[in-house]
Amino acid sequence: MNSPIKNKKEKVVLAVDLDGSLINTDLLHESVIKLVFTKPWLIAFLPFWLLSGKAYLKQQLDKAVTLDTEHLPWNLELIQYLETEKKAGRTIVLCTGSWQSLADKIASRFSFFTAAYGSSSEINLTGSDKANFLIEHYGEKNFSYVGNESLDVKIWQHAKSAVVVNASSTLIDKASAVCTVEKVISSDQSLSIRSILKQIRIHQWVKNALIFVPLITSHQLSDAGLFINATIAFIAYGLCASATYIINDLADLTSDRKSDKKKNRPLACGKITIPQGIIISAILLLSSLTVAAQLNVWFLFSLLTYIAVTLSYSFKLKRLQSLDITILASLFTLRIISGALAVEILPSFWLLAFSMFIFLCLALIKRLSEVINNQEKYSKETKLSGRGYYIGDFQVLMSLATASGMLSVLVFAMYINSPETILLYSEPYALWLLCPLFAYWIIRIIIMASRGEVDEDPILFAIKDSRSWVTGILILLIIFTSSV
Repeated sequence: MNSPIKNKKEKVVLAVDLDGSLINTDLLHESVIKLVFTKPWLIAFLPFWLLSGKAYLKQQLDKAVTLDTEHLPWNLELIQYLETEKKAGRTIVLCTGSWQSLADKIASRFSFFTAAYGSSSEINLTGSDKANFLIEHYGEKNFSYVGNESLDVKIWQHAKSAVVVNASSTLIDKASAVCTVEKVISSDQSLSIRSILKQIRIHQWVKNALIFVPLITSHQLSDAGLFINATIAFIAYGLCASATYIINDLADLTSDRKSDKKKNRPLACGKITIPQGIIISAILLLSSLTVAAQLNVWFLFSLLTYIAVTLSYSFKLKRLQSLDITILASLFTLRIISGALAVEILPSFWLLAFSMFIFLCLALIKRLSEVINNQEKYSKETKLSGRGYYIGDFQVLMSLATASGMLSVLVFAMYINSPETILLYSEPYALWLLCPLFAYWIIRIIIMASRGEVDEDPILFAIKDSRSWVTGILILLIIFTSSV
């Protein structure tokens, strides 16, 4: 696919950039991230590879990792334009700074590409080098170029016309100053607050309300000082969780793009670039630790433990069957322990036992819903992308979720008869009314998950579910009545 192409007289050849133009990401960044999460022992070699030049870096990354080129975030508007130009008889080639083997894979997907040119050991095909390459093959002002960044102005200076993609008005003006702009595709793709909020999943902060559980169960919620400490802990955990969500999504780029429900996440679809995601995550993580430092050293230690476990989960543990579910449940329970440390209240045995079983149930439901949502697409022998489970694991996950949920109800029933309960509640036996409510909610969410109506996150399902709200209000009323 690398033979020079003679341009047609009526329409000059159209050379198309890949990174940021044909796809809403950069394959160099994708390769580095893939290396970090799959072969972290090679990270130390990255600076030395870069010292030998970008072309050498790309060559080594190409040897080290294999990218999924089937599910990249494509620029569909540009693809439609290229298909139209091809039908009009125009010669179209791919000309990219990505490694040649990647260029070949991308070009082979589309019938409108006649040739593919990428970086090699002799040349890093970007900027001035790409401009010289195109001049050598097609002649000065005898080609058009599709680009998206300021570096492409060096190419447009020698082009007959430009197709400007995903660019700001400033870049469009720069392109217009050096050649004719034949087409502008898409609008400014600069980072937006909406994309950031969606990426950091601000709505997921509701899970960190578990920080307040020790304060509530010890009946000290009215203590202003303790409440302020719990609020500080809540904010620290929220910032930390948002940072780790970004890291988790970076690890899951390939599997998220294969999912109909996750492919539109900002990182997966390219609305937030990989470097931007890393910077945002670092800022959130540093902010979290700064906030946590306002409390005692034990809370800070618990937060660092949460970070370490979460990163281990993102790098490896999420792909290990059974261990991933145990880790998910433990992370929820760790929030309760951290809340107790923040307000310096010792959590009871019953609270920790109940939380472990109920969160184990929810973690199992999360995996169960992932299996259910893929049942129609794949056979029982198919393994979920990025997970340690097969479609055929449905029955086992269902049984384990049911058992864990019912055990949490049993633990709560035993708690009602404990000496601690008699001291804390004026009417402890009224708490028995909570058992059927807990059982009802658990059974309902398991059944809804088995029908494919839980969107892979039972907590978010509960937030949107009116019956869950009614159940929650009744639970709070009973607890309040028993305490008076």
